[in-house]
Amino acid sequence: MTHSPSAHDDAAHPPVAEYRRTSVPGNLIRGGLIGVVETIPGVSGGTVALVVGIYRHLIDSASAMVSAARRLITGPDRRRGFAGHMAGVQWRVVIPVVIAMPVGLLIAVQFVGDWVENHPELTRAAFFGMVLVSIAVPLRMARRSAGGALPLRMWLYSLAAAAVAYVLVSLPPGQMEPQWWIVLPAAAVAVSALLLPGLSGSFLLLTFGLYEPSIAAVRDLDLGYIGVFAAGMLIGMVSIIKGLKWLLDHHFTVTMVVLTGVMFGALRTLWPWQDEDRTLLAPDDLLLPALGLGAAGAAVVGLLVLLDARMSPRH
Repeated sequence: MTHSPSAHDDAAHPPVAEYRRTSVPGNLIRGGLIGVVETIPGVSGGTVALVVGIYRHLIDSASAMVSAARRLITGPDRRRGFAGHMAGVQWRVVIPVVIAMPVGLLIAVQFVGDWVENHPELTRAAFFGMVLVSIAVPLRMARRSAGGALPLRMWLYSLAAAAVAYVLVSLPPGQMEPQWWIVLPAAAVAVSALLLPGLSGSFLLLTFGLYEPSIAAVRDLDLGYIGVFAAGMLIGMVSIIKGLKWLLDHHFTVTMVVLTGVMFGALRTLWPWQDEDRTLLAPDDLLLPALGLGAAGAAVVGLLVLLDARMSPRH
C-alpha cells in the first residue's frame, strides 16, 4: 500500500517506499544498464536506477547493510541485530544488480572510450536526449508525493539545485597523477555521485583527471588500482547512504524536487558542442544528426519508462 503525503506534511509523515515487483532477469538487465552508463561522462547510474524503478530498493538495501555491519561491530545483541537489519535487504534486486553491473561496465569500457573520443558530439547528443526525458521521472514522483501541483518553494529548491549542478559541471577538467592518496578520496566522491541521479561519477573522475587512468585500470585489470578505488567507493557509500535514506523517508518530495533540478543543471555537460575546457559552442554541421540521435535517445528512455511501468506494477 502506498502513501502520498502532501507537500506540507512531507517531513512529519514519510512516504512508504514504493517498491516494484521485479523479476531476476529484469534486474540483471537493469544492473547491466547501470554498469554501462557509469562509464559515460555526464550520465548517472543513479538516473538509470531511478528510471527503471529500483532506486529506492538500492538505497534502502544499502542502508540496511550499513546498519547491519554497524550492529555486528558495536552491538548490542550483535547476531540478532545483524540478522534483523539484513532481513530488510531487497536481495532479489541487489544480487542481480551486483552481478550484472560489473559485467556491463567491463563490456562498455571496451567501446565507450572510443565512441567518446571519436564521435563526442553525436555521443553527447544521444545521451542528452536520454537524460532530458529522464527528468520527468523524479518530477512525476515529487508531484505524486505532493498530491498534485508543486508549490512555488519547491520550484525554487529545484532551481537552486540546477544552478549548483550547472556550476559544478562547468569546471574545467583537471589532470592528476593516479597516486593512491588521490584515487581513494576521488573514488569516494565519485561513488557519491553514482548514488545521486543527475551527477555522473565518470564526469567527476574526468574533472579530477582520473577518468582515463580508471578506465585503463579496469580494461587492463590493474588489481592494485582497482583495490584502492574499491576502498574509496566503500568509504563514499557508507558516508552518503544513511543521509539519502533519511531524506527519502522524511523529505521525499523535497528530495525528488532537488534531484530534478540536479539532473536539469547537469545537462550542461551533455551539450554536444563544447571544447576541451568545457566552453559551450554553437551547433555546427552535425546539427541534424545530433538532433536525430537526441530524439532517438529520448524515445528509447520514454519507451523504457513505459515498459517498466507496465511490467512492474507498484504494490
